[in-house]
Amino acid sequence: MIKVFLTDLDNTLSDFMRMKRAAVDTAIDFMVNIGLKVPRSEMYDEIFKIYRATHIESQSAIEQALLNKTGGVDRKLLAAGIVGYQRGRDMSTYTYPHVEITLKELLRMGLKLGVISDAPTEPAYNRLVRLGLLPWFDIIVTFDDTGKRKPSPEPFQFAIEKLKVKPEEILYCGDWPERDIPGAKALGIHTVFARWGEHPDALPTGAEFDLKDMYDIVAVIKKLNKSY
Repeated sequence: MIKVFLTDLDNTLSDFMRMKRAAVDTAIDFMVNIGLKVPRSEMYDEIFKIYRATHIESQSAIEQALLNKTGGVDRKLLAAGIVGYQRGRDMSTYTYPHVEITLKELLRMGLKLGVISDAPTEPAYNRLVRLGLLPWFDIIVTFDDTGKRKPSPEPFQFAIEKLKVKPEEILYCGDWPERDIPGAKALGIHTVFARWGEHPDALPTGAEFDLKDMYDIVAVIKKLNKSY
């Protein structure tokens, strides 16, 4: 019987890359407004080049981009970029369709809810707060909890031990075929591929269920639980 629903965070509950692009766009707008002379497209490409070379969660990409493109870091430009980034981030952080109604229904069904994210702890928690979802989850597993990222099974094993459930009592949902599905399957966890996320055109992923709308998870859990 399914007792726990675990989910990825970025590009499963909300569109992380949409948020990132909007945040960077707004950061550049703010910097241009107070005197940045670098063409917008060049600055945008430079910031994402730094993300790709370091990590998408980098906290210094704007500062490094200013250094690379202007030869120094003007504190006025940096401050404007940071505030602009935060403004764009907050305006574009919201859930995919039917996320909230799905989670509410699962809570009404008596399931425990959890997040398995590759993000560091602080950004993951901050995003959940901005989405208004943090209080709904019984467990949030981030990179900092195990030092491992998916597809390692260790983040899933960490959740299993904390929640004191069996792998077959868990349904996990994620959007990244190569990362989200293998680690969960290796432990015997039921898996859902979130085709509403960043990879809608992915080839068959090996997930037990392949869904286009998050609310279909309710029917999946009811179906699985009828078999017990």
